[in-house]
Amino acid sequence: MNEVNTSLPIPKPTFERMNYNFRSGYENMDFDKVSGMLTNAYWCKGICKPEVMKGAGNSSLVVGVFSPENEQIGYARVISDKTRFAYILDVIIDDRFRRQGIGQHLMMYILQHEDLKEVYQFLLRTSDAHGVYSKVGFQPVSRPADWMEIRHSRPERKGHGKNS
Repeated sequence: MNEVNTSLPIPKPTFERMNYNFRSGYENMDFDKVSGMLTNAYWCKGICKPEVMKGAGNSSLVVGVFSPENEQIGYARVISDKTRFAYILDVIIDDRFRRQGIGQHLMMYILQHEDLKEVYQFLLRTSDAHGVYSKVGFQPVSRPADWMEIRHSRPERKGHGKNS
């Protein structure tokens, strides 16, 4: 198990109590399944498989959760310099497996991952899962006035059908 970053206020993981397998690495993901989950998510409605794969390929870390039958039931990815900063995104658990603590365990797995052990600032955005993320130590941004953004409309992805 990965070493715990004790500066983070997160509980010790109990992965052994779950019958799910957490795997990292682009090559370990089922991008048909991941794309199927993400295409229905409010934050990236209609996203297609090539876009999902490109995002994963450009990420510092991708993590999947797999059932005992080896079906991918969860996914998340991280953009990071692996030194100071990490942005966690595309966190999703298959609807059939929600409300079982899998999302919390997925977040703990990421927060304690060996590749991110030096990171001291983790960020994510959510409009509906504050309770899930607060259980693993997240809280509202302490200095929101310090953050700025440039936000464009999502570009039209021509030639890509659903999950193509």
